[in-house]
Amino acid sequence: MERPQVIDLPSDPFRVLEGALGWAFVHPSHLEAALVHRSYCAEHPDAVSNERLEFLGDAVLGLAVTDHVYGTYPELPEGELAKLRASVVNAEVLAEVAVRVGVGPALALGKGEDASGGRAKPSILADAMEAVIAAVYLDGGWDAARALVLRLLGDRIEEGAEGPGGSDFKTRLQEYSTRQFDQLPRYQVRAEGPDHSKRFFATVTLRGTQYGEGQGRSKKQAEQGAARAAWFALVGAKDGALVGLAADAELVAELDDDGMVDRVIDGVVDGVIDGDAGAA
Repeated sequence: MERPQVIDLPSDPFRVLEGALGWAFVHPSHLEAALVHRSYCAEHPDAVSNERLEFLGDAVLGLAVTDHVYGTYPELPEGELAKLRASVVNAEVLAEVAVRVGVGPALALGKGEDASGGRAKPSILADAMEAVIAAVYLDGGWDAARALVLRLLGDRIEEGAEGPGGSDFKTRLQEYSTRQFDQLPRYQVRAEGPDHSKRFFATVTLRGTQYGEGQGRSKKQAEQGAARAAWFALVGAKDGALVGLAADAELVAELDDDGMVDRVIDGVVDGVIDGDAGAA
C-alpha cells in the first residue's frame, strides 16, 4: 500500500477547490496527490506525480460519460453517441472545467513551471482535472465520481446532444411542417419519477398523427428527441425526403458521413418507381 504523501499546498485554494467539487474528502491526501505536477517532483524527490491518477481518472471519466449518454439518449445510434462523448471528454473541455472549479491555484508546481504560467496551461489543467476525478473515485467510490462528472459536465453533454445548430431539430421540424402541411407540430410531455431523478417523455404530432417520441432529464431534452425522431420519419417519407434533405445541407453532410443519405434517397426513389408502376 502506497504511503500517503504530505504536500505543502496552499490551504485556501485547496479548500476552495474542495468546495467547488462538492465533495468533502474523507482522506484529503487523495486530493493532494491529484494536484502534484511532475515539475514539483523534480524539485522534491520524495513526491509522487499525479500521472497515475490521471490515468485512472481518464478511465473513470470516460465510463461515467458513456454510461450516462447511453442511458439518457436511447434514440442516438452508436456513431452519434461516440461523437457526443468526444465532445465533452477532451482536453479543451477539461481545462475549462478545471479553471471553473479552481484547480490551477491549488496545483503543486515546480518553481520554474509556476513562474512560466503553469497554473494556466490547458494541458496541465486538463491532466490535473482527470487526476481530481480519480481522487474522488478513490475517496468515495463510483457513485461519488459519477455524480461529480455529471455535475461538472451535465450541461455540456446536454448541449452536445442537441447536435449542430443547437435546437435546430425543433426548428427544422417546425419549418418543414409549416412548408409541407401549413401546420405547427404539437408536443405532449409527461414526467415520471421523484424530483431528484425525474425523467421526461415527449411525443410530437402533426395533423393528428404521432411522428416521434423522445425522453431525457429535462422537458427540453425530451422534446428535442421527439422532434429529431419526427424529422427523420418525415424526411424518409416518399413526399418529403428530398425536399427536407435538400433544405439542410449541414445535416446532409452529417448524415452522409454515416452513409444514411444514400439509403434514404434510394428508398425514396424506389418508392416513387413502385408508385409510378402501380399507377401505370
